[in-house]
Amino acid sequence: MTVNGGSAVEVLGVYNADGGLLGEMRYVVGHLLGRVECQLCDITHSPMRRKREWDLLVSRFPLPLRVVHRNEIPAGVDLDVRSARLPAVYAVDAAGRTRDVLGPDDLAGVDGSVEAFEQLLLERLSIGRPGSS
Repeated sequence: MTVNGGSAVEVLGVYNADGGLLGEMRYVVGHLLGRVECQLCDITHSPMRRKREWDLLVSRFPLPLRVVHRNEIPAGVDLDVRSARLPAVYAVDAAGRTRDVLGPDDLAGVDGSVEAFEQLLLERLSIGRPGSS
């Protein structure tokens, strides 16, 4: 998989929420009131905690796969979340350049399923399923 001419070295998911205690509280209240949603949160977490299936996916995925809150974009990653449609998943190359892989509609389409997310992500990255020939 290439990103603007460079090879992808990482897959980065960005939640439609801020990290930290205040950000988490805002998201929970907004979600309960039906004002805020994050389809990536639905994939990675159950109502109480991170899904075991998600942890297993991260451990076997052929590229490093991590998720961050929109206010936690790593230094060196060229992504302006002010103009991004979040949540989203990006391929990141060694220079920090990003390429859109999955957007909010794609993430909504997997309806919280880690397995469906994995399949769609592998297809978009043109990578075979880990462990398959």
